[in-house]
Parts: sequence; C-alpha cells; structure tokens
Amino acid sequence: MNLTVPRIVIAAPASGTGKTTVAVALIRTARDRGMRVAPFKVGPDYVDPSHHTQAAGRASRNLDGWMLPHATCLGLFARATTGAHTADLAVIEGLMGLFDGRSASAEDGSTAQMAKLLRAPIVLVLNAGAMGRTAAAVVHGLHTFDPTVRLAGVVLNRIASYRHYQICETAIRETTGVPVLGWLPNDPAIAVPERHLGLVLAGEHPVDLEQLARRAAETLDIDTLLRLAATAPPVADVTDPFPTPRRETRARIAVARDAAFDFYYEDNLDLLESLGAELVPFSPLADAHLPPAVDALYLGGGYPELHAARLAGNTAMRSAVRTFVDAGHPVYAECGGLMYLAQALVTADDTTHPMVGIVAGTSHMTARPTLAYREAEALWDSPIARAGQTIRGHEFHYSVLQGTAGPRAYRDPATGVLEGLIAGPTRNVLASYLHVHFGTDPSLAERFVTTSCSR
Repeated sequence: MNLTVPRIVIAAPASGTGKTTVAVALIRTARDRGMRVAPFKVGPDYVDPSHHTQAAGRASRNLDGWMLPHATCLGLFARATTGAHTADLAVIEGLMGLFDGRSASAEDGSTAQMAKLLRAPIVLVLNAGAMGRTAAAVVHGLHTFDPTVRLAGVVLNRIASYRHYQICETAIRETTGVPVLGWLPNDPAIAVPERHLGLVLAGEHPVDLEQLARRAAETLDIDTLLRLAATAPPVADVTDPFPTPRRETRARIAVARDAAFDFYYEDNLDLLESLGAELVPFSPLADAHLPPAVDALYLGGGYPELHAARLAGNTAMRSAVRTFVDAGHPVYAECGGLMYLAQALVTADDTTHPMVGIVAGTSHMTARPTLAYREAEALWDSPIARAGQTIRGHEFHYSVLQGTAGPRAYRDPATGVLEGLIAGPTRNVLASYLHVHFGTDPSLAERFVTTSCSR
C-alpha cells in the first residue's frame, strides 16, 4: 500500500519545551474542525500518548527507529491511519531534542530519523520564554545541522507578550528564512504538570482542552500547519506487519489496567488480539479476584509506588495472583509489574509495603533514574521468548530491585549485565524492568499467546 495521509512532526531542541502542549493543541483544534486525527509519539514513552489519546479520541501509538525495524514503523503507521483507522491527519510528537536518539554519533531512534522515514515536515517548538534574538541562533543551528531534515516551521512557546513574540519572530524570519507559525503564552493553565518520570498522566490531570484549543486558535496559524502536513509526499510499498486475517480467539489474557498499571504500547495489545488473544482488563488496586477463565497475566508498567499502600492492602488480589502463578499459568511483567510481583516495595519515605511475593527481591525507590535502550539475550525459555533470543527494549525507572535470587531472565550481550528474573514453579513467570515493543519481533507476541493457550 501507499502511505498518503497528511502528516506533521512536532519536534523541539530539548525536553521540557512544550512539544506535548503544541501537539495536543493541534490535535484538538483539527478534531474540532471535524478531522479524524491519528496521534503518534516517537520513542519509548507512555505518558505523552495519554494526552494525545484524550485530545484525539483515539489511541496514540509509538514509533521507534531503534527498537523497531523501519519497515515495521511504516507498517504500524499505515495500520493506524488507514482502513478501520482512517485518518485525515497524523500528528507525530518527537522525543527529547530533534537529533537526540540512542547515541551521540548516530541518528538511530531520533525524531529526525523518524521524520525522514515518514517523509514528514517538521515544526520546531522553541521555548523562547527567556530569549529574544537568540531564538534565531537556535533555529539556525537546528535548521543547518542536517540538510536532509525538512524543518518547515517554528512555533514559539512560553511567550510573555505579543511584543516578545514580534522580537523572536522577526529575528528568526530575517536570519533563517524559516517561517514562524505562531505562539503560545506562558500560562500554566494550558500546560501539563510534571513529575519524576515526566509529565503527569492525562487521567490524573486532564488538560483543559477547550481552553487550550481557544488559545491555539487565537495565536497559532492552524491553517498553515494543516497545509504543511498536506505537503508530505507518498511513501510507497508499505506492508502490514500484523497477520491477515485476524486469527480466531484461542487464549484469554488478563491485562492490569488501572492508575497503578497503565503503561502499554497500543500496538502490543493490538498484535496480541490479532494473534488470537482476548484481552481482559482487571485492576490490582480495586478487584478482589482475577477475571474468570483467564489463561495468562500481562502486568505492564506504571506508578505502583504512588499506590503502594492500596496494592499492599488488597490482600485478596495478591493471593489470587500467587495462586494463579502456583498453578503454572504464564505471567509476563514489565517494570511496575516486576515491582508488584516482588516481595515488597519500599517507597521514597522509607515505608515498606508487602507485594505479591512471587519474585525474590524488594524494590526500593531511588533519587536518580535508570533510562536507556537495551539489547537483551534471553537466558531461559519464558512466556515471550526462547533461550538465546535477542530482544530490543528500553528501561525507565526510579527504583532498583535488591536481594534478588533465582534464574536471571536476560543478559546484555555487550556488557554481560544480568537483568530480570524467571520465577514460578515451572519457570512460568518473566519479570523484568525491560519494556518490550512486540513489533521488534512479532514472534514474542506469538509465543505469549501460544504459551497461554497451550495449558
């Protein structure tokens, strides 16, 4: 198939400049005009997509040029903008700075790389709150750093006044020739508050979308932004990475979905369903029992440390999970899920909260994050991988697991560092800090469904 949907990338010089605010403003404003908007996020992020989803009324999806094969990125993008998911516009929010990715010497995983792959124009969001003419120097540097990147416009954020905007706009236009497509004010009412892992989830602090759309309509050149998106040329010969047709249901997988566990790649869930899994949501916070007749558990990441007391207090659910594991059912846990399956969680105030107790070790909150892409070689057969299989994923957490024991799940081929644990009476549990996008290797999702229905 050919990829023809109008599309635009929202990028920035650095994190914390307001990319999400501008992306959400464009998504909501276009939706208010009756357009079907497909939102995307470049890189490994679960929080920003929650705000896209709220604004678009449809799920935001992740694209990652390092974790995923490039053909898979294009295929996932096409799936989310055509057929049952047909869109009139795709808004792709970048990660960190425009050229930031996995390393200092290559573009792998960067917003610039993804924009090239999608052949999409880039609009730069610049935090000019403490700048005047210097704004032009920043734009000039980014505009000339890589001539193959199409920097099509600039939006100025955190502007103090219209006079401030005029100073920055004139300098950028006269010095670089890059058009300035408007601005947003320095107003906390239309910004998303931050926390230790980034922005606050949309469900915890919804953005006032109506107010944001009104402000955007007043100060952003929405018409030009939409025209720029329409200039993205077609991408030919894109193939769907999912199985066609969708397979008949052959396994029921319970998926933890609540305020403590809500970090999942949307395409992971879709791929599992296309391979024959029925996904059944449940809440480790609120439910006393697992859903009936489920074959496996999928415990994603999230913020269990913010809900540790409630998780500990739900002894019925903790017991239900232990019973499920003891019966030999497959369980796959990522990051927050690992913390939940451990013996205890020690929060930042040094309070110890008992957890499920399947995985040997106690998770302790730390002041500094672990943030990195990872390659991991599976050391044992597990619910998602066979021994010797290499997986790409990422870690982002403010906790460490101490006092671990038992078989380790992964080894980094480059460093030899061990990560994750295999647990359960039949080694039926894989618990790790590694977040895995099943698009990196669809056989991971296939194995999860197959092991779930083989019991």
